[in-house]
This record gives sequence, structure tokens and C-alpha cells, in this order.
Amino acid sequence: MLPLLSEGIREHIEAAQQRQHPTTPSPAHTRSTTATLRTELELARPEIRTLREDRDRMRKAVQHQLEQQLDALDTRHLTERVDELTRTNQRLEDSLQQATDDNHQLCARVRSLETDLAAARTSLRRMIREGNTNR
Repeated sequence: MLPLLSEGIREHIEAAQQRQHPTTPSPAHTRSTTATLRTELELARPEIRTLREDRDRMRKAVQHQLEQQLDALDTRHLTERVDELTRTNQRLEDSLQQATDDNHQLCARVRSLETDLAAARTSLRRMIREGNTNR
């Protein structure tokens, strides 16, 4: 088991040493890599331009389709919806007016009943006083 452990450790040490002292590529390799990258870049530029043009063309087509769909919306449906909402609004206003009228009538009735109650209390007090004085 010790040889396996030392081999695993040795690999880690070697990997750490390689990370500390990276090998630099040869100038010839660097030049060929740079040239390859430049070639690939030059080939990619027209493709990128074509893809951008395709994207813009598709964007305009979708925008045009959406505009046509919006124009094609049935305005009759929208008019019917507005009419329905107007009728509902009128019903709600009528209900509110009726509730307000009912509230005013009930408040007047409460005031009348409070006046009657106050008169009844006054009459009751007078009767109690008269009953006490007659004894």
C-alpha cells in the first residue's frame, strides 16, 4: 500500500512543479498559432456579418408580422368590450346612487327615532317624578 501512496504523492508533486515552471512554447509554434488564429478570424468575419444580417432581417420580418396581427385585430370585439364595460359602470353607478339614497333615508329615520326616544325618556322621567310626589 505504501508504494501506491508514494506514487500518488509523486504525481501531485510533479504536477505542482510543472505548474510552477510552465514550459514556454517555441517561437515557431507561437507564430504558427498566431497565423492560424488570424486566418480563422478572417474567415469568421464574413460569417459573423452574414449572421448579423440574417438576424436583422428576421427581426424585421417578425416585427412586420406582429404589426399585421395588431392591425388585423377585430375592432368590433374591442367596441363590444368597451360597451359592456360602460353598461357595467352605469349599473354600478346606479347601485351606488341607490345605496346613497337608502343611507340618507336610514340616517333620517335614525334621527327621528332618537328624537322619539329622547321624548319618551323625558315623558318617563316626568311620570316617575309625578308618581314620587303623589305618594
